[in-house]
Amino acid sequence: MFVEPNLFKKRGWVEVITGSMFSGKTEELIRRLKRARYANQKVQIFKPQVDTRYHENDVVSHDENRILSTPVSSSQNIMLLIDRSEVIAIDEAQFFDEGLAEVCRVLALKGIRVIVAGLDMDYLGNPFGPMPAIMADAEYITKLHAICMVCGNLASYSFRKTSEDKTILLGETDSYEPRCRFCFDKGMKGK
Repeated sequence: MFVEPNLFKKRGWVEVITGSMFSGKTEELIRRLKRARYANQKVQIFKPQVDTRYHENDVVSHDENRILSTPVSSSQNIMLLIDRSEVIAIDEAQFFDEGLAEVCRVLALKGIRVIVAGLDMDYLGNPFGPMPAIMADAEYITKLHAICMVCGNLASYSFRKTSEDKTILLGETDSYEPRCRFCFDKGMKGK
């Protein structure tokens, strides 16, 4: 029986966890990382250096679950810091530069499982940062939903409650709320 030489070689892939704010993206990322650690896999977690909302180093969910991470200023720094890991996780991917999609692709080709969590849309409902390119190349995509704070339906948009108009505005419930398509559209027309 002929067996292809690299048939049983470890192969990498890219997983994306996406959705609106307050949909549980970071919680799901942490859950997957804990499972990888239970399986004795070497894990490394990265986050953008600009995200200091909860902690300077830790990735922290809204439910206050946390996991130690390495803050980096650019996607290329991830390549410099990986250390024989089997699983690489990246939180708040929308805040990274466009090179993150290529970093994910290269890591997957090296046989690494890459888990990326981030917003798919900005506060205007437009594709956000490198997320569209990462999602286009990913093997697995999980889109999570929050609950619309206006009507109670499933929410997939992050509605900004302030008049600030810069794309990146770190904030919590004081600045954002999840909304369904209808309530998001209604809110945007009312601004």
